Amino acid sequence: MQQPKIVKVFTFLLMVTFLSCQEKEAVKPNVLFIAVDDLRPELNSFGASGVISPNIDRLAAKGTIFPNAYCNIPVCGASRASILTGLRPTMNRFLSFDTRIDEQAPGVTTLPSHFKANGYYTITNGKVAHHKGDCVGAWDEEWRPKGPGRNFLIPENAAMDAVEGQRGPAWEKADVPDSAYHDGQIALKAISDLKRLKEKEEPFFLAVGFKKPHLPFNAPARYWHMYDPEKIGLADNPYRPADAPDQAMHNFGELRSYSGIPQEGPVGDSIALMLRHGYHACVSYTDAQIGLVLDELERLGLADNTIVVLWGDHGWNLGEHGLWCKHCNFHTSINAPLMVAAPGFKGGQKAMTKAEFVDIFPTICELAGLPLPDHLQGQSFVSVMKDPASSHKDFALSKWYNGLTIAKDQYHYTEWRNKNDSLYARMLYDHGTDPHENQNVVGEEKYKEDISALSELMKANRGAGYLVE
Repeated sequence: MQQPKIVKVFTFLLMVTFLSCQEKEAVKPNVLFIAVDDLRPELNSFGASGVISPNIDRLAAKGTIFPNAYCNIPVCGASRASILTGLRPTMNRFLSFDTRIDEQAPGVTTLPSHFKANGYYTITNGKVAHHKGDCVGAWDEEWRPKGPGRNFLIPENAAMDAVEGQRGPAWEKADVPDSAYHDGQIALKAISDLKRLKEKEEPFFLAVGFKKPHLPFNAPARYWHMYDPEKIGLADNPYRPADAPDQAMHNFGELRSYSGIPQEGPVGDSIALMLRHGYHACVSYTDAQIGLVLDELERLGLADNTIVVLWGDHGWNLGEHGLWCKHCNFHTSINAPLMVAAPGFKGGQKAMTKAEFVDIFPTICELAGLPLPDHLQGQSFVSVMKDPASSHKDFALSKWYNGLTIAKDQYHYTEWRNKNDSLYARMLYDHGTDPHENQNVVGEEKYKEDISALSELMKANRGAGYLVE
């Protein structure tokens, strides 16, 4: 007579266990999506020394870093548009800093809109898309700090008077709190959001876009004081690479738009040293703000169920090849930092696979268990996070106007073609013997077969409409 009751109790317990498991499985991971403007992969976690970035490095220790990650176009607006849509640049889209996603890729499902459609609460703070208001309908909340955020304090270099059309000094150091500049305000806003988001039932996609180390190099004085400029020094190769074509070089007009920078010719050593010092200070300043956000994520008990992705939108030249800024096909412009920490994956991993920024969209979707939109042109690298010794692709493409670069094995090969597909310039760097790209070896006979193979691979994968004149 007692057996039915036992059966009922057992059945009840099974149902409770089943529903409990279902509830646990239904909990989606949150996403913290951190963008850092103009950040080079010159970080301790990437094997470099000299830059003080303990918070970025501790995030790397919890996740997987990708030293061979490449932006698909080395300029902020276009690179961000490519990341947020999962689309490569073409002759008609994603070409410049002024790229607008809603104009150049209308109707495309963006990364935040895809997460929003799948039940996520989406917030963007600071500079994630290049323009405020882009990605219409993708964000539940969008916020950017008010004011210019640059040279609004009395600078130490006040003697440098801006001429008409210029932006003011290229650097500033003042004895002010971190919140005096935009990145400090952005960090405080993100911390406030995390507290609110913890109380929501739905998972969140929180994008935080820090502005430094983008020009001007403005950071509180204490971050400047962390460095001895003499130890920073100048670039080891402040000269044009041997046999580099004219198309590879540029006049770094972005930097020249600031007062105190010569309008022609090279930047003098004293200015170059100040610029490099300022860049380092800005990296450490932004790193501190990232640390505040990561601290709050952990304090609130959210870290164990949050995917954290950190990326710089492209590389940056600090005097290498006599160049500054980005806007070119050299490794210093197209190689950028990328790291992902996700629940259930080991930390402190280094994956040497070639990775492209169009791979970020499908990767986050897979980590979150979301379906992939049909338009995506990248490949998820989740498999590499499971096995860092593996590879999800063996080459990466990056485009700057008519110049298309393919990175494969130890080679970085670039072709410049017009819209009729006629080749008019090229360069090859063998990173096995020349990691800093000081000698264009495209004309050397021993590389002839490699060049032919790289060119064919590039042609097969560049896609229609990849050229512009």
